[in-house]
Amino acid sequence: MLNIILFGAPGAGKGTQSDLLVEKYNLNHISTGDLLRKEIADQTELGKRIKNIMDSGSLVSDDIVVEMIDNAIAKDTQGILFDGFPRNVAQAETLEKLLAKHGRKLTCMVSLDVPREELIRRMLERAKVSGRSDDNEETIKNRLKEYEAKTLPVASYYESKGLHVKVNGFGDIHDISNAIIAAIEKRK
Repeated sequence: MLNIILFGAPGAGKGTQSDLLVEKYNLNHISTGDLLRKEIADQTELGKRIKNIMDSGSLVSDDIVVEMIDNAIAKDTQGILFDGFPRNVAQAETLEKLLAKHGRKLTCMVSLDVPREELIRRMLERAKVSGRSDDNEETIKNRLKEYEAKTLPVASYYESKGLHVKVNGFGDIHDISNAIIAAIEKRK
C-alpha cells in the first residue's frame, strides 16, 4: 500500500500534482487544511474546538493535527497521499509512529523543487485568479522564509532515512507528473 508525502514550498504545485497522483494511484488525499475544514463543517466536538482556535486567529496545535491524521490513517484502506503534513521534523517523527501504529510505513517523500523567483511569480499569479489576500509579495516572502526555516528541514530528515526524492517542479505539468510517477514506481 502506497503512503506518500508530496512536499514543496508554497506555490510549488502540490495541489495540482496531488490531484493527478490521487487519480493515478487511487489514494486518499490527506490535506491538513481539508481535514480542519471538514471537522468544522461536520460540527464534531473536535471541529468546534478547531473553529474556536481559528476564530481567535491562533494556529491549530500539533496535537489536534496529529489526532486528525491518526483518525484518517485508521480509516484508510487504499493508501494515502499526505499534502501539507508533516510541516516540521517533530511532525515527521510523529507520522512515522502513527503509520507504524497502523502497520504501515512511508513509501517515499517526493519533493517538488522550484526556484524561489518562480514560486513568487506563481503565487502572485494565483492571487490575481483566486483573489487570495494572503498572496501579496510581502506575505509570500514571509511564508517562504517560514517554510525555509521550519519546514525545509523535513526533507533532510527523510533524506537521512533514504526516503526523499527530489523532482524538478518547474516546467510542464505533465512532465513533472511523469517524473513524480517514475520516482514513486522505483520505490514501490
